[in-house]
Amino acid sequence: MINSAKKAEDMKKLAAYRKILREKPVLRNLFLELTLRCNQNCIHCGSRCGEVGSEELTFEQYRVFLDKIKKDFGTEKKMLCITGGEPLLRTDFYEIMEYANSLGFNWGMTSNATLIDDKAAEKLRNCGMKTISVSIDGLENTHNTLRRSKNGYERAMNGINALIRNGGFKSIQVTTVVNHNNIHELEELYAIFDKMDIDSWRILNIEPIGRALDHNELTMTKEDYTYMFDFIREKRIAGEPVTYGCSHYLGRRYEREVRDWYFLCNAGIYTASIAANGDILACLDIERRPELIQGNILHDNFTDIWLNRFRVYRRDLYESNERCGNCSEKKFCTGGSYHSWNFDRNEPMVCFKDVLF
Repeated sequence: MINSAKKAEDMKKLAAYRKILREKPVLRNLFLELTLRCNQNCIHCGSRCGEVGSEELTFEQYRVFLDKIKKDFGTEKKMLCITGGEPLLRTDFYEIMEYANSLGFNWGMTSNATLIDDKAAEKLRNCGMKTISVSIDGLENTHNTLRRSKNGYERAMNGINALIRNGGFKSIQVTTVVNHNNIHELEELYAIFDKMDIDSWRILNIEPIGRALDHNELTMTKEDYTYMFDFIREKRIAGEPVTYGCSHYLGRRYEREVRDWYFLCNAGIYTASIAANGDILACLDIERRPELIQGNILHDNFTDIWLNRFRVYRRDLYESNERCGNCSEKKFCTGGSYHSWNFDRNEPMVCFKDVLF
């Protein structure tokens, strides 16, 4: 446990550093959404995969783009974060990633792991994959129901075990999206993951984005949130590699207790993303409104956009909302995460004030 005064001191330093980053952003994480196609149809999918078309860049277009990124930014302290949809559905997936690896990029992937067997795990290791996050969203029946996939749990667990058997990866992580219907399964899931040779377990709360907006029955209650954060904190106190995601300011009771550092929305200051069609975004979970799309790599210079645009992401969201502007925590929260901000009403869709603190 870290005392409140220490947390306040740390968060004041972070607030000052955040101002510097907004003037001099540092590209650390570049997300590549290779496809919006998916072999599952998850109820809580933020991208509504399977309902939307998937314009996709070619290998040659990725090659030109990655050459440009290396020339302008280098590869040191850069991470390519590969996502979808399900990235492994692309027939040229390994060709793209082998090329990225040849340039010296570190890369990791988010996957449902249902397409990973021993052969795929070996190929992933050989083309340089360092990290992978695999989604397990509950015990078997719950996972399959949420992902609308008859054998999804079994296939995902087989994929994780294939990765473990083949080895050579820096981190194999399991990610679980918690909702009102699966929160009671956390202890049982922990018992399962504790017996597996994974490196960490990341727990997220369901977010009001994408298809989750159509399923109010999954919305978490105040009691659900408190239980989830207490669960994570207790595991971390015991030395277990359980963590909460980067989303949301949690107040002084939970900040720094459930993850390694304090809340900082990385969108546009550490993180940029390339959508499947080449659109330039900050975080892929942010609503894809015209004013939030900063350009497209097929006809715009990414480097120029990163350095001279992205202004919409380099400001305090609380300035657009009176209630947020009057909040005593605004300096630390700044209005919350961009992906959970309602840009029509200029208000946060997720706020833990009066829930956690």
